[in-house]
Amino acid sequence: MYGWHNKLLRVNLTDQKVSIEDIDPQVSKDYIGGRGVAMRYLFNEVDPQVDPFAPENKLIFATGPLTATPAPTGNRYMVITKSPLSGALTNSNSGGDFPTWMKRTGFDIFIFEGKAEKPVYVWVNEDQVEIRSAEHLWGKDTHATTDIILEETDPKAKVACIGPAGENLVLMAAIMNDKHRAAARSGVGAVMGSKNLKAVVCQGDKNTRMYDEAGMKQLSVKISKEVGADIKKGSSLREYGTAYVPAVTNELGILPTRNLQTGVFEGVDKINGPALRDQFLISHKPCYRCPIACGRLTEVDVPGYEGKGEGPEYETLAAIGSSCGIDNLAAITKANYYCNELGLDTISIGMTIACAMEMYEKEIIPEGDIGQPLRFGDADAMIAMVQKTAYREGFGDTLALGSYRMAEKYGHPELAVTARKQEFPGYDPRGAQGMGLLYATSNIGASHMEGDLAYSEVFGVPEKIDPLSTDRKPELIMRFEDAFALIDAAGLCVFLSVRYVFDKDVMLWPTRLTELMNLTTGAGYTPAEILTAAERIYNLERIFLIAAGSGSNDDTLPYRMLHEPLTEGPAKGRVVDLHVMLPRFYQVRGWDENGVPTPEKLQALGLA
Repeated sequence: MYGWHNKLLRVNLTDQKVSIEDIDPQVSKDYIGGRGVAMRYLFNEVDPQVDPFAPENKLIFATGPLTATPAPTGNRYMVITKSPLSGALTNSNSGGDFPTWMKRTGFDIFIFEGKAEKPVYVWVNEDQVEIRSAEHLWGKDTHATTDIILEETDPKAKVACIGPAGENLVLMAAIMNDKHRAAARSGVGAVMGSKNLKAVVCQGDKNTRMYDEAGMKQLSVKISKEVGADIKKGSSLREYGTAYVPAVTNELGILPTRNLQTGVFEGVDKINGPALRDQFLISHKPCYRCPIACGRLTEVDVPGYEGKGEGPEYETLAAIGSSCGIDNLAAITKANYYCNELGLDTISIGMTIACAMEMYEKEIIPEGDIGQPLRFGDADAMIAMVQKTAYREGFGDTLALGSYRMAEKYGHPELAVTARKQEFPGYDPRGAQGMGLLYATSNIGASHMEGDLAYSEVFGVPEKIDPLSTDRKPELIMRFEDAFALIDAAGLCVFLSVRYVFDKDVMLWPTRLTELMNLTTGAGYTPAEILTAAERIYNLERIFLIAAGSGSNDDTLPYRMLHEPLTEGPAKGRVVDLHVMLPRFYQVRGWDENGVPTPEKLQALGLA
């Protein structure tokens, strides 16, 4: 076999036992790797009805066949588990350096099961695996944890760990690797905390063999040169990172503002890319083997907000910034640093605080419950809530539940802007109809990383389509969802993949991605077979989702998106026309009218 190690490491935290198992090569081929193979194991080994915090739930780290190869951005890993935030499943993605070091241990997948009696971390140095005490690390932030572990193991190793938010089972807790990169969404860090697993540290030199190493290197160099040529022509992503996006979405009237009561933020110029560059940028910060380098190393010297770290990214600027009505970039950046250090998903915490701000201003949440005023635009109150949430202190204990459960507690779940109880990312779908269908049908709840049609609706990549039209959106969302499942399975980053390894049309035909896969694995895929594998992954997730009790009744959007039209901007007067798109989406997916995959579809995908 090439590309895959076809080995998994199983760590039973209850019994403190470690075992090494072979992965069936046919499973690797049929499910690609990463998100796909991990989902197959989750489906086979975890009861969809299990409590996400029960020892019977499993936490799976998974790399893809292109992880740790010369493929540009071939450096992603997935975290798959049952989500405490949605109550269904999740697959959370991260880059940095850790994924490559994980793959070089000689394993494609780590499966963590059971629950340690006391806090531990797992040290994987190729075949030498140790479960070590982490009692001295419990309570420490992700930066301190990383530094201490590297002193105890190997300074060249890489660490993925949780902070206080994960330890305290905050439903939006992240897993942080390399200090600043996050597998953030859906509460994966809380599942890790529920197992008393503080960290995973990796080191190794076991690179997988490639079927055609010379051909793989040649194609990878060619792609990198194309990226470099585009950067020389002028690249907003290289110049500003994702922080260039607020100006784009604000112009379209879809920048989440004040808990998505509107899509236009008057303070956008104070929180956009040029402002971040001019005030706080130190340098660009790429993930391993990434020619784009969209990350930002920043430092704030504004009194009261001092700090140094990475970010903020666009999603943070939208959630912690405009959605909270805050235009204080120093405060937003400081809050971002806190999220990374404490281990919090910036999207969910920002949107949850924004929901609380609206409920406070509408006198639904009493000031006595919060312990202080919590108004839109109050940067210091926002920062205080971030810190309190990680430790579940005071009102932070309620915020830790996420916006849906918080709003439901006070009798107004309609004010939580969520899908499957997960908070919206930074695109108001009333002005980007395809994104509305995506949020409603994503297997993990509202997420742009499950099939981001904003590439075409907002940015014109690979081609521009009308964001206000519902025409073809079901077909396109299906194709984008499958393409993103494929990217996650292969171990690539979507930023590069959408632009450079699919054909340059909106149907995302994976010609070049198939070539990368074949040069690496020698599996002889056709583009059609690659897409079938992606569809197989997506439908397997759907089956698990339905069994977990989250079927078509949850294929919906919050009241605001369906019944409260935007009041300004190019999308003024629009709501999401989900009722037009959803039935057609079920049809193109090969599902029945209740959103259940038909026997014929499952048979065609080898799932029946």
